[in-house]
Amino acid sequence: MSLQKLSSGVLRILTPLGPRYLSPSFTQRIYLLWIFRNFSTLPAKVLTRRQTRLIDAICAEHRFVAMPRQDLLVLGTLEQRPAITGELPPRRPTVSVSDGVAFGSNLQQRS
Repeated sequence: MSLQKLSSGVLRILTPLGPRYLSPSFTQRIYLLWIFRNFSTLPAKVLTRRQTRLIDAICAEHRFVAMPRQDLLVLGTLEQRPAITGELPPRRPTVSVSDGVAFGSNLQQRS
């Protein structure tokens, strides 16, 4: 399987518009297999500077695969989620443990 990935594997990048597939060169495929050796999907935040430069170089070459085939071998999947730029909804106030246990102290003990 890994020999087939070396010869024709692609890199899948998950974007807000949907997945995009890139066809890296042979040496880039070797390095991508190393990057994704333990995980098939990685977020962009965990990549090193060198790995990020490699992904940027592959994207700059515009080697996109137009229509993914069924027999397409994916080297790995990179998640690129957009940063949250708006305000988050307000959180509910937290209830302390003593407020939740207070009802037990009001019970009368039986003799």
